[in-house]
Amino acid sequence: MAGTMRTRIAREERGQALVEAAIIVPLVLLVMVGIFEVGRLYETYQVLTNAAREGARASVIPSGSVATAQAVVTKYMQDGHLAQANTAAINVDRTAQMVVNGVTMTASLVTVDYPFQFMMLQPIAQLVVNGTTTGQAFTMRTTALMRNEAP
Repeated sequence: MAGTMRTRIAREERGQALVEAAIIVPLVLLVMVGIFEVGRLYETYQVLTNAAREGARASVIPSGSVATAQAVVTKYMQDGHLAQANTAAINVDRTAQMVVNGVTMTASLVTVDYPFQFMMLQPIAQLVVNGTTTGQAFTMRTTALMRNEAP
């Protein structure tokens, strides 16, 4: 009788471990994927910020143009291995203004709108909470403002 009771308890404990694993594995997976995806998000943001700065540098020189600045930004994003580099919206305003030591000067404002999409966060978040909007695609925006050089 004691052997039968032990066998029944062992089977119940195995079932309990399976249920616990079924609850915990999606949560652990969500945390791990979230860490990787946030790292990818941050890397993309850094590439976009630097691309906007490079575009502003190309725009502020007297011989600079909107087309040149946009080409520089696109090239920088391509070199940064951003998949949507060719579809990103790049706006260059060479007539923007900024105040330097109380004096208003013309400047170049470069704005980059990049469509960012998480690779795995949305499906994993759906496993944990059905219908969640966590991990959906969004538009990431960076800007750079630099004073135009005098001709």
